[in-house]
Amino acid sequence: MLRHMFKSKIHRATLTDTKLDYEGSISVDKDLLDAADMLPGEEVHVLNVNNGVRLVTYIIEAPAGSGTMMLNGPAARLGYPGDIVVLITYASMDEEEARRHKPTVVHVNEKNQIVRKSTSN
Repeated sequence: MLRHMFKSKIHRATLTDTKLDYEGSISVDKDLLDAADMLPGEEVHVLNVNNGVRLVTYIIEAPAGSGTMMLNGPAARLGYPGDIVVLITYASMDEEEARRHKPTVVHVNEKNQIVRKSTSN
């Protein structure tokens, strides 16, 4: 049996922009992706703290150090610049791996700069 487990999270990032005229997804600063062990093209759940919307999309890499956190395409209708969002990824693991796994949590400031990275159960 495989369990679908919380893998990593970027906690309380700030949306920097929205771009409706795009195919879809969320663009995220490469530094944040690296810190959170997230990959371009990976499925991600985006939780908008301001309006309660939760959407599932995929990640596009934005330039490192840019602080970019941008909803694209139809998802752009689900948030506004300045909204606070949480990005979460999950992974399927066997029983043994799931019991050992410690998710990565990246905390950022209002400019989407990393202030703390941790792993926890």
